[in-house]
Amino acid sequence: MTDFTPFPALLGGSLIGLAAVALMAFNGRIAGMTGIMTGLLPPFAADWGWRAAFLLGAIGAPILMVLAGGHTVAFESTAPAPWLIVGGLIVGVGVYFGSGCTSGHGVCGIARLSPRSIVATLTFMATAVATVFVVRHVLGGF
Repeated sequence: MTDFTPFPALLGGSLIGLAAVALMAFNGRIAGMTGIMTGLLPPFAADWGWRAAFLLGAIGAPILMVLAGGHTVAFESTAPAPWLIVGGLIVGVGVYFGSGCTSGHGVCGIARLSPRSIVATLTFMATAVATVFVVRHVLGGF
């Protein structure tokens, strides 16, 4: 069971929302991590500078928090590392065919009341629920 942490969750969600609004306000872009990262892969997007800065901030900010406050977020998985890697690759394929990820569709698309994003997010969530059910209750896994 996880700990109930409403204030850190509220702060984190607020910062994600603020970053999404700032990116839209200053660059006119939706904060979808897949789209941002795609522009950093060859062939590089013409606007790769802000993409690199956004990604470095997403990686660097948690590292700075750990260094400044000494607080770490515990991560424990009963799944073997190769399963996690394969799962990540499967998610990447799904993101490609779904034309976006939960950050773009779920955070930004729903906020814009985009019907396509609402359907995509509902599909993501339904697939996640079905996957957990099958793995835990049908296959008897983790």
